[in-house]
Amino acid sequence: MKIKEFAAQTGLSPATLRFYEKEGLLLPQRDANGYRAYSEQDIDWALCILRLKQMGVPLTQMKTYAHLKHQGNATVSQRYALLQAHREALTAQQQELAAYQYYLEQKLAVYRAFLEEGGEAAV
Repeated sequence: MKIKEFAAQTGLSPATLRFYEKEGLLLPQRDANGYRAYSEQDIDWALCILRLKQMGVPLTQMKTYAHLKHQGNATVSQRYALLQAHREALTAQQQELAAYQYYLEQKLAVYRAFLEEGGEAAV
């Protein structure tokens, strides 16, 4: 499929697809005229790239992951390690956010008590 159809199926703009290709994330085949020819496997891979981006994987790590993926199954252990490291980073972020949320809940409780008592408590 051509870039316009591929863009419609993935929700990515042609400019983004060209950027991903330039960065080595996507490696579409070329037809006899030199036009990009995307496959169903490219759709799956583009959606994986999107998910990595949504998870906050930095572009440099996405490029490393893509480079390893394009090398084939011999790099599965390296890709596993990369994703495992990102999982650990996400876990740390979750813990940090939980601490922020706890602080926020404590502060809201103080303000709620102040409001319920007619503004007589110290804030």
